[in-house]
Amino acid sequence: SPERAQESRVRVPRVDPYGFERPEDFDYAAYEEFFSAYLVILTRRAIKWSKLLKGGGRVQKSMTVKRYVRKGVPLEHRARVWMALSGAQAQMDQNPGYYHRLLQEERDPSLDNAIRTDLNRTFPDNVNFRKTANPCLQKALYNVLSAYGQHNEGVGYCQGMNFIVGYLILITKNEEESFWLLDALVGRILPDYYSPAMLGLKTDQEVLGELVTMKLPAVGALLDQHGVPWTLLVSRWFICLFVDVLPVETVLRVWDCLFNEGSKIIFRVALTLIKQHQAFILEATSTADICEKFKQITKGHLVMDCHTLMQNIFSEPGSLSMTTVNKLRESCRARLLVQ
Repeated sequence: SPERAQESRVRVPRVDPYGFERPEDFDYAAYEEFFSAYLVILTRRAIKWSKLLKGGGRVQKSMTVKRYVRKGVPLEHRARVWMALSGAQAQMDQNPGYYHRLLQEERDPSLDNAIRTDLNRTFPDNVNFRKTANPCLQKALYNVLSAYGQHNEGVGYCQGMNFIVGYLILITKNEEESFWLLDALVGRILPDYYSPAMLGLKTDQEVLGELVTMKLPAVGALLDQHGVPWTLLVSRWFICLFVDVLPVETVLRVWDCLFNEGSKIIFRVALTLIKQHQAFILEATSTADICEKFKQITKGHLVMDCHTLMQNIFSEPGSLSMTTVNKLRESCRARLLVQ
């Protein structure tokens, strides 16, 4: 309609359902076109999920649940499904009151300082994290991060965890559940990403490099030719689990699968982004150019259409077994330890 076209031109500041302000250059027309089709899918999925979850029992891993999760978990069920499939619910049930006891413990001043420094840097574009918000989610963010630092002293606090916890709080609206989901990610799902040496994170970036060389050799060769390390291109993808890299709804769809199927989902998403933009990446003629193209491939219509992207991550990269990933992890880790 003319009014809508006018509104898009005027760029009325708008806030998405999670509290994020749309950026200045947000493409309202493309988003509306995607969302009108996606809404139909969401409605259909919501009915199926309601049937699956009726009776209020625990969600169990199964082929049906895996299929359902890959097609997206409705927002109203996300916290419950993530808690069940990640093992966080079981941990929380086995440790009643543990989270609240951690909050009462005396804080390590250096840990406290590191967390407080990052609070204002976490989602300044989200209305729920502003000091003026009621409730201001910075308080919940601080509590979860400091409790986790007490709980896992080997990790303490690492930049990137603030973004992950921010999303967990937005979805669960519950500190204790966010704490146990963080514990599932850091303790079980992601191998050694946030320890001081970040060996698991460095290893997985190298693993991605190996997978690209196997599956998309031309891109691998381009990076070798220019001597571009993977860490320069994708460290944020891994550290923040695509938060602030991909659109919010797309990140949540990735996380649906991450909590159910584990860390290989990150490789599937990364490989799909690179494969879908292979020709574009191969136009690069310098290191700066390659870095810029890797920034560009996380924007635009392909990543906004989260439903199609998620269908593609299970077909585009081809087979990717956990056995393959673990073998590559072993060899990459060994190489890193020698350096």
